[in-house]
Amino acid sequence: MNKIKAQAIEFIKAAPDNNISSLEDVLREIHFKMQVDKGMTEIDKGLGIPHKEAKARLGKWLKD
Repeated sequence: MNKIKAQAIEFIKAAPDNNISSLEDVLREIHFKMQVDKGMTEIDKGLGIPHKEAKARLGKWLKD
């Protein structure tokens, strides 16, 4: 079994039963995890933006 398939299986096994009720839920959760992992990799490479800039960009949605 390749690494990616094994990771997907472990991810699904670890997911709480009340979060997964359809294949669409599985795909949504995997997509979310992929995006978080991608973001963490970018941060590790110094590609993120400073908190102050992020807050300014998202200011209209955030409350102080």
